[in-house]
Amino acid sequence: MKKHIYIYSPSSAVRDKAAFKRGVKRLQALGHEVELDEAVLATHQRFAGDDATRLAAIARAAASGADVALISRGGYGLTRILDQIPYKAVAKAIDRGTEFVGLSDFTAFQSALLAKTGAVTWAGPAIGEDFGAEAGADDIMEACFDDLLGGQGEGTGWRMPARDSADLPAFRSIHDAVLWGGNLCVLTSLLATPWFPAIDKGVLFLEDVNEHPYRVERMLDQLRHAGVLGRQKAIVLGQFTGIRKVPHDRGFGMQAVVTRLRGLIKPPVLTGLPFGHVPTKVLLPVGAKVEVAADGRNVFMVWGHRHPHPH
Repeated sequence: MKKHIYIYSPSSAVRDKAAFKRGVKRLQALGHEVELDEAVLATHQRFAGDDATRLAAIARAAASGADVALISRGGYGLTRILDQIPYKAVAKAIDRGTEFVGLSDFTAFQSALLAKTGAVTWAGPAIGEDFGAEAGADDIMEACFDDLLGGQGEGTGWRMPARDSADLPAFRSIHDAVLWGGNLCVLTSLLATPWFPAIDKGVLFLEDVNEHPYRVERMLDQLRHAGVLGRQKAIVLGQFTGIRKVPHDRGFGMQAVVTRLRGLIKPPVLTGLPFGHVPTKVLLPVGAKVEVAADGRNVFMVWGHRHPHPH
């Protein structure tokens, strides 16, 4: 199943060149044709080239005709250029069959594209931290990526942590809801801008890294006070990693954040989604209609068969 994968850098500069090279070699070893954007390793300050360079890279990715346009890494950079991205060209590329995949800072691109065009992208791996991981690429992540390439992925499932599911009220299945979200910090930064998707009765998934639980709670409260959380059919929390606790937290952590949130909003808050800055991550179709059901601690999210576009 040889596919054409285009690697580009729309955000921060690639700093771990070894991981980047391992990731490229891993995709090539899987039999894929890997095309590197001409500016994929460019550097300007902390960015992968200046704003014009990264905008041009996005345009080249859209024009590449590749099966997948995959980011080298996240970091920071896309919110600087949201008012200049060629959204129509990207949406047309998606219509022609190019799947755009990424996470973290890429949430800004995905959210803005969804708000402007309704086009579906995929929350998924990056070349360096995932395919180029020093310990090797995660098996589940690779299997999910293969499903995307083959047009076979129809959904995902996971088990909520027992401590989180104990106080979850009776959960009814959800039908015909748009899946959206991504990195909590990036998404919250888009609130009240044209790049924030106006989605009601959707399924909002969130993750983050290196944010203390009080910062996570503050961002969740911002979304809650803005009316965003209460308008959804469900909130799905992925992995919140890199948390550094301090003595005066006195038991305040993500569990306390989740418990409080459940007491403040009507939509169910599900936890344990295998997505975020972690090796084991599923791929999620941002902007697609999904169905969600739970059986005890077991959660199932289905988006049905998405036929790959013929080139």
